[in-house]
Amino acid sequence: MIVLTVHLYANTPKGLFPEDDTGLIMANTEAAADVSYGAMVKLQSQALDIILKDPAVSHVGSSVGASGFNASVNQGRMFIGLKSLSERNGRTTTQVINRMRRELADLRGIDVRLVASRDIRVGARQGNSQYQFTLWDPDIDELFEWAPKILERMKHIPGLVDVSTDRQAGGLQLDFKIDRDAASRLGVNIDAIDNALNNAFSQRQISTIYAARNQYRVILEVDPQLRRDPSNLAHVYVPGRGGAQVPLLSLIKTTKDTAPLVVNHQGPFPAVTISYDTGPGNTLDHALKNIDTAMAEMHAPPGLRGEAAGDAAAFSQQSSQQPLLILAALIAVYIVLGVLYESLAHPLTIISTLPPAGFGALIALRAAGMELSMTALIGVILLIDILKKNGIMLVDFALEGERERRLKPAIAIYEACLARFRPILMTTLAALLGAVPLAIATGPGSEIRRPLGITIVGGLLVSQVLTLYTTPVIYLLLDRLHGRFRSRTDTNPKGISAAISSAPTSAAAEPQAH
Repeated sequence: MIVLTVHLYANTPKGLFPEDDTGLIMANTEAAADVSYGAMVKLQSQALDIILKDPAVSHVGSSVGASGFNASVNQGRMFIGLKSLSERNGRTTTQVINRMRRELADLRGIDVRLVASRDIRVGARQGNSQYQFTLWDPDIDELFEWAPKILERMKHIPGLVDVSTDRQAGGLQLDFKIDRDAASRLGVNIDAIDNALNNAFSQRQISTIYAARNQYRVILEVDPQLRRDPSNLAHVYVPGRGGAQVPLLSLIKTTKDTAPLVVNHQGPFPAVTISYDTGPGNTLDHALKNIDTAMAEMHAPPGLRGEAAGDAAAFSQQSSQQPLLILAALIAVYIVLGVLYESLAHPLTIISTLPPAGFGALIALRAAGMELSMTALIGVILLIDILKKNGIMLVDFALEGERERRLKPAIAIYEACLARFRPILMTTLAALLGAVPLAIATGPGSEIRRPLGITIVGGLLVSQVLTLYTTPVIYLLLDRLHGRFRSRTDTNPKGISAAISSAPTSAAAEPQAH
């Protein structure tokens, strides 16, 4: 059982939390870095029309431009509310997303990435998709050189979808160089040039109009038609000597260039985050292994670091600590039982009931097509507590027969099996039947609770059938081993008595021994 359980644990797909159907989809849209606001609105509208045509969609909220959610103008966001599960013919949120992806794949000029909203999130890292992988490097040039290569490599990893990056490169930039000699000759202050550009292009608030029930902000800016090309700077004037209006282009030289729209950081270092999601039939566990393999094959420079972020980082930490968590629970149980029975052997008899439970829980998860998630792990920890009580019932009764009625171990454990069979069966059935509603539950939020019920039901069924036979055998085996160890360590009392009797008995000749 131990060997089978360890083998099955190593080969069972693992995940963080099951995907729950909340009926809400978050869509992130992204166009080219040099797109204008007007063009972005048109592209967002095209994507919105396709989404609204889906029969499972109830309503959509859409926004475009820089905000708390979006870092730049070339990004947008949509909140897609779905109809109830019965109105969409039982299709889950994941199935609806896969259908929308096929429809949006032909859309040109804009990328739409869909993420199912979850009730439980632990990563606290925002991205275009569910999971993130962050690259950071003290050398920003090296980072920007390797980030596109790693992005392209991750797009070819099987099972990854919606792979994107937050590196917004290729944004248009216009550099100004002021001719200070010309400005001095015409009596133009540098502050006047700054103010003219600020008034024209930064949407400066110059006043507030207060009405009876509301207030209105007065924004100063040039006509949006005059903001599309650098040649429109010919319409901007600055005040010179004597109040004369001087054309701005006569005082500056402009050069076109490209620059990133945003530079993110991981701590003090510049960073690029690659977002991705897992496709149908793939797990986060396999995705992380494939990403690590791809990074190793690329032989990135030593200064470039890559690590999982957000929910992916939480899963990596949790999966690495799972064996330690289970081992800590077993050690704690062993210590408490050792103190209770004042023995090192009998707690092992009780703990021997746990491997069949773990095997049954993993078999049930595999049969249901589920991952070993955090919820399922909670079920495994609960099994340790429930099955420990069944072992205690047998060992308690057997030890009482040995100590109080001087029964042999074989007879004591046999009577314990007969006397405690019904209480053990009642305890197991009470816990098992209590978990059945969790295992077969439907409705909102049932996806989170179902692995817990399936783990408990599968573990109790297998362990109950096996431990009724194995626990008495292990009890006798450990009792014999304990007896042999005790016989080797005990000294010979008869030899000690003979040595004492042969010693001198005269109190005057020898001092009294204590």
